[in-house]
Parts: sequence; C-alpha cells; structure tokens
Amino acid sequence: MISFCVALVVLIVGYFIYGKFVERVFGIEKSRQTPAYSMTDNVDYVPMSWWRIFLIQFLNIAGLGPIFGAIMGIMFGPAAFLWIVFGTIFGGAVHDYCSGMMSVRNKGASLPELNGKELGVVAKQFMRIFSLLLMILVGAVFVSGPAGLLAGMTTGYINIFWWTIIVFAYYILATLLPIDKLIGKIYPIFGAVLIFMAAGILIALFVNNAAVPEITAGLRNMHPAKLPIFPMMFVSIACGAISGFHATQSPMMARCLKNEKYGRRCFYGAMIAEGVLALIWAAAASSFFGSIDGLQDFVAKLPEKSNTGAEVVNIISKTWLGKFGGILALLGVVAAPITSGDTALRSARLIVADILNISQKKIKKRLFVALPVFAMSFIILFFIPFDVLWRYFAWCNQTLAVFTLWAITVYLYRKKKKYIISLIPALFMTAVTSTYIFIAPEGFKLSATLSNTLGFSITIIVGICFFISRKEKS
Repeated sequence: MISFCVALVVLIVGYFIYGKFVERVFGIEKSRQTPAYSMTDNVDYVPMSWWRIFLIQFLNIAGLGPIFGAIMGIMFGPAAFLWIVFGTIFGGAVHDYCSGMMSVRNKGASLPELNGKELGVVAKQFMRIFSLLLMILVGAVFVSGPAGLLAGMTTGYINIFWWTIIVFAYYILATLLPIDKLIGKIYPIFGAVLIFMAAGILIALFVNNAAVPEITAGLRNMHPAKLPIFPMMFVSIACGAISGFHATQSPMMARCLKNEKYGRRCFYGAMIAEGVLALIWAAAASSFFGSIDGLQDFVAKLPEKSNTGAEVVNIISKTWLGKFGGILALLGVVAAPITSGDTALRSARLIVADILNISQKKIKKRLFVALPVFAMSFIILFFIPFDVLWRYFAWCNQTLAVFTLWAITVYLYRKKKKYIISLIPALFMTAVTSTYIFIAPEGFKLSATLSNTLGFSITIIVGICFFISRKEKS
C-alpha cells in the first residue's frame, strides 16, 4: 500500500511542478483571444467555464482504457504502477496539453490538420485517413463495451442488441447537437457517477487494508502468458498513461476554452486525473484477489469469450461497495466509455468537415458529414468481434500518439522552445509501437530479439531524420 500512496502523491505533485514547467515551456498568452470568442458559432465554438471543460475533457479521454487497460496491465506486475505514474506525468499529460494548446493557437484545428502543418502534406493526408478510421473504430468499440455491461445489469429485461441500439442512438444525438445542449448538460451527471466510482474504490482499498503489491518486491514479469513487458505492457496501459486518442478530443475543448491560462487545468489536469483513475483500478485488481497471482487465477477460470475487464470490475464493485454502491460503480464504468464514444464520433464529424471545408453551423450539413461515419461504425460494430476491435484499437491508439508527439516536437523546435519535453516521449513511444507490431500475435509474430532489434533500429532512424532535418532548417 505504501507504493500506491506514494504513486498517488507523485501524480498530484507532478501536476503542480512538471505541469507548470510544461506550461512555461509552451508559453501561454493570457491576453490572446481564443477561438471560442473569435469563431463563435454556438455549435462547436462555444465559450464554456474551465471546470466544465475539464469535466468534459476528463470524460472524453477516460473511456475503457484507464479501467480495463489498467486491469490487464497490472497482470505484468508492479512495473505497471511505474508506467502509469511516469507515463502520465512525462508522456500523456505533455502530449494532451501541447496538442490541446496547439489547437487553441490554430483556430481549434483538428488533429490531422495540426500534425500536417508540422510534419508535411504527406503526413497530413495519412493522418486524416488514420485519425478518421481510429475515431470510427473507437465509436464501435465504445458502443460494444457499455452495451455489454448494461445488458448484464438488466438480464431478462433488455438484451445487448437493444442496448447497442440505445447507446448508438445517443451517440447520433451527441454528434449532431450543439456541444452545450446535450454533452454540456449530461456530462456533469456522468462525471458525478464516475467520480463516485473512483472515490468508492479508493476508500475501499484503505477500509479493507488491501494488500496492494509493493514496487520494492521487484519488477519481474508476472504475466501468465509470459508476454514481454516491453512493449506489451506499454500498449495494454494506454489511456492510463499516454494515448493518441486524447489528442483527437482536445480540439473540441480548444474551441470552447475562454483563456489560455486554463489550458493546464483542462488538458494536463484531465490526464493526471485519468492517471489517478488507472492507478486506483490497477491497485484494486492486484489486491482484491489476494495478489496478482490471484487475479490471474480468476481470469484463467473465466469462460473463453468473457470480457475480462468487465468481470473483474463487476465482482470488485459489488463486493466492496455493496449492491447499491456496486450498481453506481458499474454505471461509472459504463459512463466512461459512453462519454468517449460519443465525442469520438463527434471528432470524426469535425475531421471530415475540416478536410472538406464544410461549415457545421446548419444541421443538414452536419448530417451530410456524419451519416457516412455512422454507417461505417455500425457496420464495424456488428461484423468484427469486440476482442479483435480492442487489440487493433490499442496499437492504432499508441501509433497516433507517436505522430502527435513528433508534431509537438517539431512545433516546439520551430518556436525555439525546450523540445526535449516531447522528444524523449516521442522516441520512447516510437520504439514501443514499432516493436509491438513485429512481436504481437496480431502483428508479425517475430521473436523478441528480432522485434526489439527492428523496433529500436526504426527509432534510431526516425531520431536521426529529425536531427538532420533540424540541422538543415537551422
């Protein structure tokens, strides 16, 4: 429990110390007019209070990842705690803050446009396609997950098919309506439930004197399938440490931010809050069953097609929080992916609108852009199994983070800022994603030695290209 408490403190202190440093490096301008005022359209560009933006941003990014990903990631051992803490402070929060503020400085531009501006036309076209497909994939993943959980809570009344229809219908409304009409009003409710869930599990950890593994016990690989910690753990725990998906959500809030001084609270702060959420669930999953070995035994006994994360969340919530508290906790777990799925499809609409340069002020133009997005998500949802969707989402998610970190690095270099804050995470995540695709079961299935050699070779080449480009521009 000592390691867990220290990790919580480090995350919070990281917000105040390193977060302030990153803000100073970026260089905010409090007197600069933001797109919320210069481009107000009462649909996507709507000035909103910072606390509301923080809550929406937190809910946007806190999907299934920081809960299910943390549960699966802790099966590798206490090393997961280190990745959640340091990945969040030095990687994920830097990624989220800088991408969000870059969007503020570029009229609320979507991620592909931002990356394209820094990395070139070819990168822009690639990122347009890649980001759009990822948003559609997220929309499908985050319909399936909550629909399955809700079906389990209403057995005998509403089955998974009808819950899928209900959740998808909500997504359509959230995508099309002005951001302050539905998302701005319903997110505080979802937020209260999600915060209750996290607080309830946190208190239960102390009340039950949970035997949370200590980092001092060692960082050996404890995964039952002996999957290598590098790179597998760093992809399993994405949204709780660093996630490319977050940068697709930040432009939505960049269009609503009243002043640049609130950027650290809304972007860096939301990522820290997500890190805390991931840390809580990693601690709960590793202690509730007595140990990490106990968690692995429980998972091994589950039916073949079970949703591992949902089963673990279900039993922990109901046991530690009682029937009523368990239901509220499960609703929090349902709220997290729903509030990421709806804004993923909304982001897809904005990306397409930016590509085609179509104004979104009129509902018929929003429908014109959104209908193909809805159709593709619906097709993917019913023809690709959830576990397959999740595996490919995880890798695509981290790959997107790589492109965004390199775009941030180039941006900071151009502005003569300390680009080291994003360069190190960019190099590290390049190694993670390139190695993963060589070694993963859904990748090339190569040996660990060959995969690491190829992955680090690619990273070195990319790094050399950056420094050569920097020298030429100088």
